[in-house]
Amino acid sequence: MIENLKPEVIEAMLDAMPIEISFVDENDEVRYFNKNGDRIFPRPRSVVGRKVQQCHPPKSVYKVLQILEAFKKGERDVAEFWINLKDRQVYIRYFPVRDKDGKYLGTLEASQDITDVKKIEGEKRLLDWK
Repeated sequence: MIENLKPEVIEAMLDAMPIEISFVDENDEVRYFNKNGDRIFPRPRSVVGRKVQQCHPPKSVYKVLQILEAFKKGERDVAEFWINLKDRQVYIRYFPVRDKDGKYLGTLEASQDITDVKKIEGEKRLLDWK
């Protein structure tokens, strides 16, 4: 249960994941992002508190707003897409965050470089470190 974890442990756990996450609250304001270091999509700390509309390229803002609106209305539970960025393939997913009663609390964005994941074949067992 989360109340048994210190905030610094939760932050370290989120930073340890091989996925970049960002959270935008119910008012479309950026409230959190993990990994302040080497990111696919670098973000300065100054984006926290800004409207999400100010954090996306103008050509994609309307799409982001459509996603958020669909989540707020309860019309969608995921929005996902993938792009080629330089020599890497990036998988980007948006998820609505809702409380136990279904009230919209915000949106979680998860971005992951899946270039090497796509190369996986066969099986590799636990502790097979070769």
